[in-house]
Amino acid sequence: MKAQDKVWYITGASKGLGLSLVKQLLAAGNRVAATSRSLEDLKSAVGEHENFLPLAVDLTSEKSVQASVDSVISAWSRLDVVVNNAGYGLLGSLEELSDKESRDNFEVNVFGTLNVIRSVMPILRRQRFGHIFNISSIGGFFGGFPGFGIYCATKFAVVGLSESLAAEAKAFGVNVTVVQPGYFRTNFLTSGSLAVPANEIAAYADVRESQKAHQNGIDGNQPGDPEKAAAVMIEMAQQEAPALHLFLGRDAYDMADKKILLVQNDMDKWESLATSTAFEETVNN
Repeated sequence: MKAQDKVWYITGASKGLGLSLVKQLLAAGNRVAATSRSLEDLKSAVGEHENFLPLAVDLTSEKSVQASVDSVISAWSRLDVVVNNAGYGLLGSLEELSDKESRDNFEVNVFGTLNVIRSVMPILRRQRFGHIFNISSIGGFFGGFPGFGIYCATKFAVVGLSESLAAEAKAFGVNVTVVQPGYFRTNFLTSGSLAVPANEIAAYADVRESQKAHQNGIDGNQPGDPEKAAAVMIEMAQQEAPALHLFLGRDAYDMADKKILLVQNDMDKWESLATSTAFEETVNN
């Protein structure tokens, strides 16, 4: 299938990577359904286009998600590529983040993604083709970031469910790619996309330094270009055998290499002790 013949469904599309994807896809002639919490924000960001279907969706509501997917099928009778892009950051130590703050992050980043998967898989399964992109983060592979424990936990969850989904969906001709970007120059680190705890604990100096660095130093200076990231994803959607794990950006590759080395070193150092766990076989003479 030619790239411009596909129907895409993209969540969290009023800004950042989602918006870059929508604009590039429409420019290439694709049909694009895109979601946001605010329909007006989405329309304002994208503008009018005959192949654009803007949808106001609450990803934490199964009913809202299902209605949006039904709208896509009603409009175009098919669905080819799904991008679970919506999510937000949460910066705070595990001790200072409340139960509600933590669960809210999971509701959007993990359960919102699952709501979409449950709604689109029956369609893709019946078609026996399709491609699902789940946007995780390098923080879903390497968790050594002070203050990002809950956010990393949500993104580790996205990686895990994506790997299982890939194994489940393979029999139906459906591809799955979990995208793990490094730092890209979007508004992800602004107040509208990065939540902080209501009750900070002063003792966590490393967390406060990380918060200060991300909000004041890293924001606006990220090395990654979201337009190029979107182009890579569009190219990946055209591959016959696309990547399951797509690390985006040199910084993501470097951090992934660091994590792999840390794991390998631990495995090598403790292999003798850690594998001494089998039942001893009794030999009868």
